[in-house]
Amino acid sequence: MPHATTDDGVKLYFEETGSGIPVIFVHEFAGDHRSWEPQLRHFGQRYRAIAYNARGYPPSDVPEDARFYSQNRAADDIAAVLDHLQLDRAHVVGLSMGGFATLHFGFRHAPRARSLTVAGCGYGADPARRESFRAEGANTVEFIRANGMEGFAARYAYGPTRVQFQNKDPRGFAEFRRMLAEHAAIGSANTQLGVQRERPSLYDLTGQMQAMQVPTLILTGDEDWPCLQPGILMKENIPTAALAVMPNCGHGINAEDPDQFNRIVGDFLAQVDAGRWPTRDPRAMTGSITGMR
Repeated sequence: MPHATTDDGVKLYFEETGSGIPVIFVHEFAGDHRSWEPQLRHFGQRYRAIAYNARGYPPSDVPEDARFYSQNRAADDIAAVLDHLQLDRAHVVGLSMGGFATLHFGFRHAPRARSLTVAGCGYGADPARRESFRAEGANTVEFIRANGMEGFAARYAYGPTRVQFQNKDPRGFAEFRRMLAEHAAIGSANTQLGVQRERPSLYDLTGQMQAMQVPTLILTGDEDWPCLQPGILMKENIPTAALAVMPNCGHGINAEDPDQFNRIVGDFLAQVDAGRWPTRDPRAMTGSITGMR
C-alpha cells in the first residue's frame, strides 16, 4: 500500500486518481480518506486528486503516544504527503479537523499552497466556550476508551450537526457511521487529546490570518452552528478569502451534499487556476455603512 513518511517517522496511507494540477483532500475527525470518495471521483476527472489518512487512522500508522499528535504535526503531514509525491504545490481542501489543518498549512507552508479550502472549521473556537469544548474532548476520550469505536459511533454520529445528513441521505449516513466505527480507538482518542483539545482558538490567530495571501475559500453549512461565526471571522481577517454557506446543511458537507460542494469548490479552483482570484479591495473594509462618512 502507498505510504508517505513524515519527519517523525509516521507512515501516512494515501490514494490518488487522475492527472493534472494536484488537489489534496484532508479529512475530518469522524472521517478518513474514504470520506472523500465523491470528490476523488469528481475532481479526478480534471485534476490529480489525492486523499490520505491522518496519523492515528489505519492503514496509516497509529502512534500510541499522544505526544505524536498536534495541530502543527497535522499541518506538516500535508507537506509530508506532497514531499513524497514530489509535488511543489497543490490546492488543499480540508473539512473540520482537516479544515484546521488546511488553515495551519497556509500559515506554515504558504508557498506550497495553490489555494486553501477551509470547510466546516470552527469547533472550539469561541473563547467563551473554550473550557467547555476541552471538557467535551476529555469526555470523548473517556467514552471511546470505555465503549470502543462501535459504541462511540452509535452516539457521535447523531450529533446536532450530523442529523441533517441522516435526514437527507439515510444510505450515505449509514455508510458514514459504519466507517466511523471502523476507526482505531487509540488513534481517535489520541487525536482528540493532541490535536482537537490543544489547537489554538481561531480568535487568537487573526494576526496570522491578516498576513496570509493564499487564495482561500471558507465553506460551511448553514446549520453547522459552531462554524458560522468563525467562518465570518476568517472572512473578515483573511484578505484573499471568500465565504460560501451551503443551505440546509450540517457539518459533513462534502458527503451530505457532494454535488453542491463539488460545484462551489470547483468554481473556486477554476478561478484560482485562471489567475482571477482577487484580494479584497481595502475600500470594502471601511467603518462606514454607506461610504458617505
